[in-house]
Amino acid sequence: MAQPTPDAPGQPEQPPLSTEAHIPAAHVTLEGHFVLPQVNAPVVVFAHGSGSGRNSERNQYVASVLQDAGLGTLLLDLLTPEEETDRGNAFDIPKLAQRITAAEAWVHRQPQSMSSPVGFFGASTGAGAALWAAAEPGARVGAVVSRGGRPDLAEGRWGTVEAPTLLIVGSEDQQVLEFNRQAQSELQCENALEIIDGATHLFEEPGTLEQVARLASEWFARHLPSAPAIDPQDAEQTAADPQGGP
Repeated sequence: MAQPTPDAPGQPEQPPLSTEAHIPAAHVTLEGHFVLPQVNAPVVVFAHGSGSGRNSERNQYVASVLQDAGLGTLLLDLLTPEEETDRGNAFDIPKLAQRITAAEAWVHRQPQSMSSPVGFFGASTGAGAALWAAAEPGARVGAVVSRGGRPDLAEGRWGTVEAPTLLIVGSEDQQVLEFNRQAQSELQCENALEIIDGATHLFEEPGTLEQVARLASEWFARHLPSAPAIDPQDAEQTAADPQGGP
């Protein structure tokens, strides 16, 4: 498992960061919650499916397991409350992917996480959007995990995903399992398909969500190496003066 990034010599220990996030994305502001155990720890951006968001107990549980492994998390709502009233917005994959990319950019603008490797954790339609975003030219994502995902919504882009990708599906979620098998056959990046025995689409069966969280934690810990610790004040100075001049 990933270990918390040690503090730089001579620097005081930084307490974990836990804060609300307000992320600009095109013409809206996305609401989220950002947790960072250590400066420049790897960060996992969550991309939820329809009807789910940052306040979901299931999402918060998975996030807590990742945090225990030394990973930062950004739980966010990909749609505004007004947009949620139109179910069609949950299937606007290009729009959702753009917002995931905006969330990644937000992480890298924060002084404490400017050098953090970033991964995407997508569920259901959110997984399709995460794969779409990961396939964008120049995408700054180090790993992707899909839980009960709809990779078919990003069909045609699978072959350009470069980030190592883990697909997790319940054995009883037959149609989605077929979507994931097809996607895996066309992925060119490092990838794996994990089938959770006895699980349905939402992984509501006892112990199944725990398996998802463990697999995701191990995948991200393996593929998102911790960045060197940087004092946040130094990071702010660098952002303001990237040339380091007077």
